[in-house]
Formats: sequence, C-alpha cells, structure tokens
Amino acid sequence: MKSELKKEYSNGEITVVWKPQKCIHAAECVKALPNVYRPDEKPWIKIDQASTEELKAQIAKCPSGALSYYGKEEGTEEVPSAETKVEVLENGPLLVYGKLAVSDKDGHTETKNKTTAFCRCGHSANKPYCDGSHIQAKFEG
Repeated sequence: MKSELKKEYSNGEITVVWKPQKCIHAAECVKALPNVYRPDEKPWIKIDQASTEELKAQIAKCPSGALSYYGKEEGTEEVPSAETKVEVLENGPLLVYGKLAVSDKDGHTETKNKTTAFCRCGHSANKPYCDGSHIQAKFEG
C-alpha cells in the first residue's frame, strides 16, 4: 500500500495532523473554527487562531478522522478508543467509528482507528473510502 500523505501544524503544545486522503470535505472544521481552517489560503490551517482546547474539541468532531493531533510529550497521534458505531450521513458517506480492520481485494489489511468514511456514491477515486466526490456528483441517499 502507498504511504499516506499528511501535513502537520504545531502551536508548541499540540501538533494538528491533516490527512487529505481521508478528508470528505464535510467542512465541519471550517464551520466550527473559521479563523483556523481557511481552505482558500496556504497554509490552510492557522493553528495559532484558537486555543489548544478549542482545537482538540473541534478535531474530536471531525467526521472522517482526517484531522487528529498529538501532544509534544506523546509523540504519537491521539486515538480515542471508541465502541464501534455506524452512521449513514445524508447524501454522504457511511461513517464507521471505532477500531476496525479493512481488507482490500488483494488481501492487504489496514487497521483504522477513530472514524472511517466509506464511499456510498460510487464516485470516489479512493474506494472503498470516501474522498468527497459525492458533493460534485450531487449524490442523494
């Protein structure tokens, strides 16, 4: 499997990790902290525009798990242990919360933690995962 692209943004207390391939473009981050998440700018995350607690609270609500964080003393991303839960987003992906193993057609298995967004529209270029293509495809379901 190819390595996953990720970008990191630090404020000295925590480092926010963004994995663009997991992002489903639900814009929950932009709605919650518009001064931090500015998709029309580069870099698009202005981590110094919110407190560490505000960032942690918003990241916990990321529906795809594309955003995560780690503290300077931990050195690894925080992944809350969660009971497995499945949610269908209207006109969007199937979200599976919790730890799960996903096997591809070639038998490669990948462990997913936190939230995994699975494509329901059939248009994703990153199947079985959602890449936000449902928005442009105007998927309804």
